[in-house]
Amino acid sequence: MSLVSRRSLLTAGAAGFLASAAGGAYAGVIEPRFLLGVTTYELTPPGWPDDLVMSIAVISDVHVSEPYVPMSRVKRVVETANALNPDLIVHLGDHECTNRFVTRRVPPREWAAAYADLSAPLGLYTVLGNHDWWANHREIRAALDGARIRVLENEAELIEHGSRRFWLAGLGDQLAHRLGFGQFDGADDLPGTLAKVKTDDPVLLLAHEPDIFVKVPPRVSLTLSGHTHGGQVHIPGLPTPWVPSAYGDRFRYGHIVEDGRHLIVSGGIGMSGVPVRLGSPPEVVMIRLGRPTAAA
Repeated sequence: MSLVSRRSLLTAGAAGFLASAAGGAYAGVIEPRFLLGVTTYELTPPGWPDDLVMSIAVISDVHVSEPYVPMSRVKRVVETANALNPDLIVHLGDHECTNRFVTRRVPPREWAAAYADLSAPLGLYTVLGNHDWWANHREIRAALDGARIRVLENEAELIEHGSRRFWLAGLGDQLAHRLGFGQFDGADDLPGTLAKVKTDDPVLLLAHEPDIFVKVPPRVSLTLSGHTHGGQVHIPGLPTPWVPSAYGDRFRYGHIVEDGRHLIVSGGIGMSGVPVRLGSPPEVVMIRLGRPTAAA
């Protein structure tokens, strides 16, 4: 091999190493720990009155833990949601992190105290996610109750907004109980939850995992889910390596419409499994429902 060829090979190798290191730093540090965007959806789904104009800030999958999502990060999420001035704030579960790479579990009372600074005139609501159940769902629920955040567990609540009303329903987690490798028993009861809807006012459904959407009836105007982290690693044009859903990419992320039924899946904030994010930056979601001109 000539000296020039050897130098070219060494240069290419060094460039490849630096590119890999830079990519690793971005996916392991910059995107998951520093980026935080706001994704906005504007829609009036079937069954939702045009003049029921409302904004919802959606937080999901914070997975509070050190070093990945410390309290400083939680406070930034709270500030971002409050800055949107929403009518309603909902959290779609997985407050907790059971990742093996965590160096310190942040006690629920600490992050719940930060959540208590969230502010919306129609209130603060949440469901529990699978990691909340796998950690200590009773402790987590007690912390949320103490922060005046309403936990909906197969429940529905009628909320008044101006001259209109709507139902906010929350589903129990679909993977709540681990039975063995890849086997779960859920705490969800969709028929029982919707049976608590006693009037013909429109319905919003909170469900941590989006897989339930295949069973959600048209009676529900909009389903909100998290859990998938948008695939956590997603490069446009290439298959997503892994999506924690029985339906793969079908419910990976975003605004999904099937047979006139609407689902929005948030990419969330934190991580589970491998502590990286690439092409799926953390987000707070802002949803605007109704048509402002109809309410004027």
